[in-house]
Amino acid sequence: MKIRKGDTVFIRSGKDKGKTGKVLKTMPKEEKLIIEGLNMVKKHVRPKKSGEKGQIVSVARAVPASTVSLVCPKCNKPTRIGAMWSGDKKMRSCKRCEAQFA
Repeated sequence: MKIRKGDTVFIRSGKDKGKTGKVLKTMPKEEKLIIEGLNMVKKHVRPKKSGEKGQIVSVARAVPASTVSLVCPKCNKPTRIGAMWSGDKKMRSCKRCEAQFA
């Protein structure tokens, strides 16, 4: 998976289509991402202590990695990701503007 934690991504399909957000967590085995403030669902939480009330909490659910595109830090547009060698390090690159980033 070419998208990493901390990247800004653009949602291409689903209920949040057209929105952007920051990746909080990646799950490479499942090919899924958790994105800040997107794909929110309401979760009912039971009370943990006696006398405490139950709550309804909004939680971010995982999004399939195939439904997002990385937003290039240089041109600020959704793009596909390529790979380039910079010395001994393999760097990710923007397919639109050829900018390299870690």
